[in-house]
Amino acid sequence: MAQIAWPVITKQTKPWARWWWEGSAVNKKDLTWNMESYKAAGLGGLEITPIYGVKGHESEFITYLSPQWVSMLQYTLQEGKRLNMGIDLANATGWPFGGPWVTSEDASKEMFWKTYSVKGGEKLNEAVAFTQQPLVRADGVAPKITDLIEPISSNKNLQLMALDQVRFEKHIPLTILVAYDEKGQHINLTNKVDADGKLNWTPPAGDWKLYAIFQGWHGKMVERAAPGGEGFVIDHFSKPALNHYLDRFDKAFAGKDLSGIRSFFNDSYEVDDARGQSNFTPQFFDEFSKRRGYDLRDHLDALFSKDGKDINNRVLCDYRETISDLLLDNFTKPWHDWAKAKGALIRNQSHGSPANILDLYGAIDIPETEGNDILSYKPATSAAHIMGKPLASSESATWLNDHFLSSLGDVKQAIDKLFIGGVNHIFYHGISYSPKDAAWPGWLFYAAVHFNQTNPFWNDFSTLNNYIARTQSFLQQGKPDNDVLVYYPLFDSFSELGRGDLLKHYAGMRPDFMGTGFETSSAEMLKKGYTFDFISDKQILGLQTTSGGIISNGNHYKTILLPNCKYISLESFTKIMALANDGAIVVVYKNLPSGVPGYGNLDKRETIFKNLLGSLNFTNTNNGVKVAKIGKGRFLLSDEITPLMEVAGITREAMTDNGLQFVRRTYKTGNSYFVANKGDKAVDTWVPLAKNAASVVIFNPMTKQSGLGKINKRGRGASVYLQLQPGESCILQTSPTVITGAAYNYYQPFGDAINIAGNWTLRFTEGGPTLPATIQTSELKSWTELGGDAEKAFSGTGSYTITFNKPAKTATNYQLDLGKVHEEAEVYLNGAKLATLLGPQYIVNIPASQLKANNQLEIKVANLMANRIIDMDKRNIPYRIFYNTNFQSHGRDSRGPDGLFNASKWEPKASGLIGPVTLTPMSIVTPK
Repeated sequence: MAQIAWPVITKQTKPWARWWWEGSAVNKKDLTWNMESYKAAGLGGLEITPIYGVKGHESEFITYLSPQWVSMLQYTLQEGKRLNMGIDLANATGWPFGGPWVTSEDASKEMFWKTYSVKGGEKLNEAVAFTQQPLVRADGVAPKITDLIEPISSNKNLQLMALDQVRFEKHIPLTILVAYDEKGQHINLTNKVDADGKLNWTPPAGDWKLYAIFQGWHGKMVERAAPGGEGFVIDHFSKPALNHYLDRFDKAFAGKDLSGIRSFFNDSYEVDDARGQSNFTPQFFDEFSKRRGYDLRDHLDALFSKDGKDINNRVLCDYRETISDLLLDNFTKPWHDWAKAKGALIRNQSHGSPANILDLYGAIDIPETEGNDILSYKPATSAAHIMGKPLASSESATWLNDHFLSSLGDVKQAIDKLFIGGVNHIFYHGISYSPKDAAWPGWLFYAAVHFNQTNPFWNDFSTLNNYIARTQSFLQQGKPDNDVLVYYPLFDSFSELGRGDLLKHYAGMRPDFMGTGFETSSAEMLKKGYTFDFISDKQILGLQTTSGGIISNGNHYKTILLPNCKYISLESFTKIMALANDGAIVVVYKNLPSGVPGYGNLDKRETIFKNLLGSLNFTNTNNGVKVAKIGKGRFLLSDEITPLMEVAGITREAMTDNGLQFVRRTYKTGNSYFVANKGDKAVDTWVPLAKNAASVVIFNPMTKQSGLGKINKRGRGASVYLQLQPGESCILQTSPTVITGAAYNYYQPFGDAINIAGNWTLRFTEGGPTLPATIQTSELKSWTELGGDAEKAFSGTGSYTITFNKPAKTATNYQLDLGKVHEEAEVYLNGAKLATLLGPQYIVNIPASQLKANNQLEIKVANLMANRIIDMDKRNIPYRIFYNTNFQSHGRDSRGPDGLFNASKWEPKASGLIGPVTLTPMSIVTPK
C-alpha cells in the first residue's frame, strides 16, 4: 500500500526572486554575502535584472555587458552552482528590450498619417510631408529636447534624466500615398511624390481624398535602465531588429562559460505605456499582404474608419492580427530559438502585448503572469497547461500595499491566490542587491514589497519560503486537471474600435473583455467550482479527441466552450466541428458565433462557415439546454452555465460554496488539490470532492503536519473533513486505493479559553534606529502606545515573555491563540520553539506533554519597516538615494510635495503583540 510522504524539495520548488542589480554596482564579497543570506532564507534561485543606480556610488557602476560586467555574471553563476541556486538573466536592463546599440533603423516605429482633399483637375497645393514633433518624457530630471543630442548614448547624466521617451523633430519618410474617390476607386500615388513632397498628379473628375502614411519613431526608451543600458527600445515586429539586438549579447558572451544560466527573461511588453503607439514596422504592408491575402494599401480609408462600419472593423481586425503575428513570429519565436541554441530556456511576461497573448505564452518555456486577479493569471497558466509546459511562473507581491506596509501574512495571501490561478513557480518582485555595510534601509527598488535583509520580517522569511516550497513540490508534480476549454474570443475585440487607438493591449479581462460572455462565463465557472483553461485559435488546431474528451499535449479536457462570441476563425470552427464529429462535446453559452473575422476572401469563408453552422440542428430538452447531434458528438446551447455543465457531464467542485478556492492536478492514479480558505469564516465541515478517492491525505504546508483525512464515500466522489481558519490552506492528495498511515488530527475545544494574563516583559532585541528600553506591562497593546518616541520610531523585533501555570483542566492538547499581532510572531514555550506565525490567524496547538506545572512563554514579534521610515522622513534623513523614480508613492497619504513617496504624514503603525493571548483545552475528535 502507498505511504504518506512529502515530495522532495528542490531549488526549483523553492520560491525564486527578481534580483535588482542597481547600477550593476556589485562586487564579489557582497555578491557572496547576499546570495548566502538568500540561500539561508530559503530561496531557490534568482533572476538578475540590472537597473538604475544608487546616488553616491557612481564610481562602482559597471557598464552593462562590459567585460567587467560579464565577469561579475560569471562569478554569480559560479556561486549559484556552489550554493545550489538557480540563476535566470533578463535579456535587458530594466524593460523592454533596448539599449544604446539599438539604431534608428532597429528602434520601435510609429505610423503617422495625414489626409488631403483635392478636386478633379486641380493640383494639390501643399506638400505631402510630415514633421515629427519633439517630445521628452522622463522619470528623472527631464531635459529640454534641445539639450539632447543623437545618439542618445552620447548624452551625459542619462541616469539622472531617466529618459522614458524621446522624439527629435524630424521630417519623416512617406511610406504610402493613396487617393480615393467617392465611388471607391483608389490610386497609389506614392511614386508621384518628389523629394520635396510635391505631388505630381492631376486627379480625374470627382472629389478625391488622399491618405498619406509616414514612418516615424515611437521614441520609447528602456525603463529603469542600468548604466550602459540606456537607449531606444527595439522594433518588436522586426526580426532583423531582434537579431541585431541579440548580437550584442553574442559578442559580450563570446568564449565565456555561461552554462549556469537556466533561463533568459523578458518583462511585460510595456512599449506603449508612453505617448502614441509602436504600431508599424518597415515591412508591414508586405507582411500584411502575405498573411491576410489582400493589400492593405488598397484599404487605408477602412483602416482609419472612413469606409463602411463593417469593412472598417474587418480591416482593423486584420491589421491587429498581423501585428499579433509579427510579435509572435519576429520576436517571441526567434528569441526562443536564440536562447535554445545557448542551452537555455526563456521566461516571458507576454501580457500587455498588442497580440494574442495565449499564442505568445504558448511559444515560450515558462509563461509568467502578474497581478491580483485570478482570471488575469489564466492566459499564462492556460497556455502552460494546453501546451504541456511544466511551469507557470509569476511576478509576485508587486504593490500589495504602499512602501513598507506589507507583512509576510499579506504576501502569503497573495501567493495563495496565484497558486489558485495555476501558478507553480513563484518569483518575488523583488530583492535589491545591497552591500552588507549599506546604511539602513539599504538599497531599495521603487516598487514594494521590499524583500531585503533590512526588513524586520527577514528572520521569519524562511517560514514563508518553506511553505511555498512545500506547496510547489506538489504543484510542480503531475499535470493540470481542468475540464473545460474556453475559447479566447480575441477576434471580437480585434474587430471593435475601442478607444480609437489602432492597437489594443491584452492582459486579463480588463478592459476589453469586461461585460462580455467570455468574462461572464469564466467568472461564473470560477465561482461555481468548474475547472477551465483558455484556448486560442492556433491552439485549437492542435486538439485531438479521445474517448470521453479532448486532448491537448497529453492533458485531458471534457469539453470546449464557445462564450457567446460573435466571430470565430473558419479554421477553428472547422476543427471544432471535426472534434464534435469524432465524439467531443461542445458547449455554447447563449449564442453560436455568427460569422468569421477579417476581410480577406470574406465571401468564400462566410459561405463555408454558414454551411457548417447550418448543419447544426438544435432540439429543445426539458432542462432548457438545446442539443444538436453531430457524428459521435454534440453541441449544447443554453443561456445558463450550470445547466450546460450538467448536461455535458462536468462535475463542479462544490467546496467553493464553503468559501474555499482551489486548484486541482493529477498525479499517477490520483489527484492533488491546493485548497485555501479565502473567506472570513473558519471552515469546519465536510467538503465534497469531485474526484473518486478511497483515501485522502491532508498536508499542511505551513506546519508540515500530514495525515489521513476522514472521508465519506459518495457515489463516484468523496467528502473529506476539513478544518481551515480564514487565510489558511492545505494540500489534499487523493488515491483510488487505500493509503496507510497516521490519521490527520482534528481538534475541538472542550472547555473555556483561559487568558494568559499578568506581567509581560517586553525587550527589544533587534532593529532600530535605537533599541528602546525594556517595558513591563500588564496591558497588551501596540508598543507605540506603551512607550515614547523611541518605541514609536522603532522597526524591528520585540520579545514578550510571561510565566503561567498549567491549566487545571486536563486535556490532550491546548490551543494557544495570540489574538491580534502586528506582524509576524515566533512562539517559544519553555525555551523550545513551537512555530513562526504569519497570520491572519495566530494559533498553534500544543501537546499537553510540553506543558510544565509552571511555564515560560516567549513571543518574538517583528513589526513593519514603516515606523522607522516615518521617523526618517520627519527628520529628513535621506534614504531615497536612487536614480530614476526615487521613488513612487502608492497612495494619497504617502505623497509628498514633489509627488513622490514621503511617510512623514503617517501616524506610527500598530506594532507588536496586541492579544488577548488565550489557552484553550482541546480534544482530538473523529468527525461524524
